Amino acid sequence: MATLLGIGSRIKHDELGAGVITNVTSKHYWVTFIESGLETLDLDTDFEVIEAVEDEVDTISFYEVEKTFRGLLKHYSDISEVIPLADKWKGGSITLNPADPSLSNKEIPIDTFFHKIVMVRDRIRVMEQKINASKNLDDQEKIDLQQYITRIYGSLTTFNVLFKNSSQNFKGESKKK
Repeated sequence: MATLLGIGSRIKHDELGAGVITNVTSKHYWVTFIESGLETLDLDTDFEVIEAVEDEVDTISFYEVEKTFRGLLKHYSDISEVIPLADKWKGGSITLNPADPSLSNKEIPIDTFFHKIVMVRDRIRVMEQKINASKNLDDQEKIDLQQYITRIYGSLTTFNVLFKNSSQNFKGESKKK
C-alpha cells in the first residue's frame, strides 16, 4: 500500500482539478477542490500528488484548512476578498443632482455604489496581473501600462473615504521630494 497522505496534502485529479486533503478516514480522503468543492475519494483513487504531507492525520485545525483553501482560491481565481464599507456610510445613499431643475435626482444606496467601486478595483488588479504575466509584452510595454494603472488608482483615491480599513485604500503615485 502506498504511503497515506496527510491533511494539507495538495493533489491534482484529472476530472476535479486541484485540491487540498482536508480529512482522512480509514477508507477515504476528503478533498476540497477549487472548482467543485468538497469531494470524498477512495484512498486508492488515481491522482497526482503536488505536495505530500505525511503524519498529519487529524492534527490540523479547521482554521488551517480554511486558510490553505482561501490561499488556493486567491491564487487560482479572481475571487476578491470581502472589503468592508466604513461604518459611518452603512445604510446611506448618494444623491446625484442634475443642474437642470426640471430633471429628477438619482439616489443610489452607498452599499451598491461601494460594491461597484470595489469591483472596478478588483478588475484593475486582474488586468495588472495579466499584464505582468504576459509573454507578448516586452518589459518597457509592461512598465508603460503599469504607469497607466497607477494613475487610474490615483484617480480613484477620492473613494478612499468609503473604505473601513485604510490598508485597502486606492494608492496612486507617491510624491517624492
